[in-house]
Parts: sequence; C-alpha cells; structure tokens
Amino acid sequence: MAQAADPGVRPFRVLGVQQIAIGSADKTRLRRLWIDLLGLALEGSYRSERENVDEDIASVGHGAARCEIDLMQPIDPQGRPAVHEPALNHIGLWVDDLRAAVQWLAAQGVRFAPGGIRRGAAGHDVIFIHPRPSAEAPLCGEGVLIELVQAPPHIVAALGGSSAP
Repeated sequence: MAQAADPGVRPFRVLGVQQIAIGSADKTRLRRLWIDLLGLALEGSYRSERENVDEDIASVGHGAARCEIDLMQPIDPQGRPAVHEPALNHIGLWVDDLRAAVQWLAAQGVRFAPGGIRRGAAGHDVIFIHPRPSAEAPLCGEGVLIELVQAPPHIVAALGGSSAP
C-alpha cells in the first residue's frame, strides 16, 4: 500500500456534481423520460467499444450549475463493463486539481479503476474511484463508481476552487 499522506492537507477540492450516469439495456426509454418528457437538452452522443457504452449526453442547468445526465446502454449486453448494472451507473464530481487529487487519494489507500487518467466523453480528463476495495487499496466507492472530473478554469473560478491546471 502507498505511504499515507497527511490527511489534514488535501491538495484539491471537490467543487460540485459534474454528471449523473444512468444505464439501461435500452436507452430509448431513458430518452423518452429525460429528454421527451422532462425536457433536458440533448447535447451529443458518445460511443466506445472499449468501454462498452453507447450514450446520449443530456444536460440540466447553465454555467457552473450545469450537470450532465448521461443516458447509457451497453453495446454488448453480455460484455464488460456492464454500464446498465446498476442502473445508477456512476456520479461525476468536478475537482479543481485532478492530478493532485489522484496522487493524494492513492496515498490514502483509495483504489482506482484500471485505465488511469484519460479523456472522458465530455472532453475533460477523468479517473474513476473503484466501487470495491482491494488488499492493496482498501478505500473505495463502497459500491458506487465515482468519476473525478478535471474542472475547466471557468468552473474552478465559478465554484471557488483553489487551482486551475
């Protein structure tokens, strides 16, 4: 396990909710509710064979209060990851300094999902906190996949973050 850093000196801030990802075997029903009936704006789509996901990106709110609602279905229902199980797939949190967050959290014993920091569907750098622990990294999302998302400078400024990489 990594050497624990001083837990009192956190080098990053969680600024707010960036996204909520909802999965289903068929996103058509999700679109009917979230876009057709609730009126969220459909902003785009994202498809990744590697991530086994076909998603529509909707949003609610404006500016720093904007939140994505990602409506996802698996490309292969038998494949992994199973983006439709559980139906509330993951939550995304804006952070003001993603690299500092990853380094510090790893030193605290947080387990991250494979893949490291990478470009996410919305174009921001992301990393996922694993929903389950391991012997080497006993801290996790306790059943929830948590996506940490590098906030762009205007979000950092609007939400009062300490730094903007």
